[in-house]
Amino acid sequence: MPRSDNRPRVPGNCGISAAIEELSLTPVMFSRFQKLIYNESGIWLGPQKQALLTSRLARRLRLLGLSSMSEYFRLVSQADQQHERSVMLDCITTNETHFFREPRHFDYLAQEVIPRWKQDAEAGKRIRHVNVWCAGCSSGEEPYSLAMLFLKHLPAAEGWFPQILASDISTRVLEKAREAMFPIEKAHEIPKHYLRAYMLKGTKESSGMMRVVPELQKIVRFARINLFADSYPVQGTFDLILCRNVLIYFDDRSKEKVVAGLVRHLSPTGLLFVGHSEHLHGISRELKLVAPTVYGLKNGPLLEPQKNAPTAHSEVNSRTLGMF
Repeated sequence: MPRSDNRPRVPGNCGISAAIEELSLTPVMFSRFQKLIYNESGIWLGPQKQALLTSRLARRLRLLGLSSMSEYFRLVSQADQQHERSVMLDCITTNETHFFREPRHFDYLAQEVIPRWKQDAEAGKRIRHVNVWCAGCSSGEEPYSLAMLFLKHLPAAEGWFPQILASDISTRVLEKAREAMFPIEKAHEIPKHYLRAYMLKGTKESSGMMRVVPELQKIVRFARINLFADSYPVQGTFDLILCRNVLIYFDDRSKEKVVAGLVRHLSPTGLLFVGHSEHLHGISRELKLVAPTVYGLKNGPLLEPQKNAPTAHSEVNSRTLGMF
């Protein structure tokens, strides 16, 4: 789904270094793809992306044995070619992210949000089941980071049951996220206490990789969801929705549609997080700013600052599970 980090970005490549000369994309044909991609995903490719789009689609055309962009357009625009349109979107989106990106959000959760949940649970004002949606999860670093935070601060021994829905428009990155395997070079992104507790260092054929422990995988569910769709295949509401570094790839019309869709699934006391380079001013009348890049429903309660709250990066007291 539409991420300088967690969201698809237009720059990059799709497995080939340059456009194939015979697969040229005329301005007229580019305009047709431009509209098709926008109507399908809300992503708008400016005129300067014409050569880039050609290079990204060229490999797909070769795999299908097609000889021209117009031939591919006729195929991908057919009503029964939803799968091929998904493949096309996979080609034009590049997904970048890392663990614990924008750490102030994680500190806000640890210092303000989770303590309030605990207070409300003790007072009988809420259940200990926490629903979270990472909308635009890319290859999984964000939801797994959240899972680490929740397992630390909301332990099952105290009756807490967090569940994370992680979605993206790209089937390619979702497959990678489900594998829960990451290059060892990304270990520096994870605080050492989390790394020791929740990541397993690969050996032998998995050398150079690290795997998320099963405890984290159990609370994260991945699904393909197009945020630009008229409705989403999700049930119920969420205590948290993270849609970070996603909206910057939509125009205002698309932003309004996506945010309205997310708000429909936000609980009355829920919070919506966007990226630090994003804002919702003029996008939604249903939301209010409760902290920098954090929004709640206008009729929802205000969160008062918690005293002596831990940070997201304070030490984990649980047993060591990893091999770091």
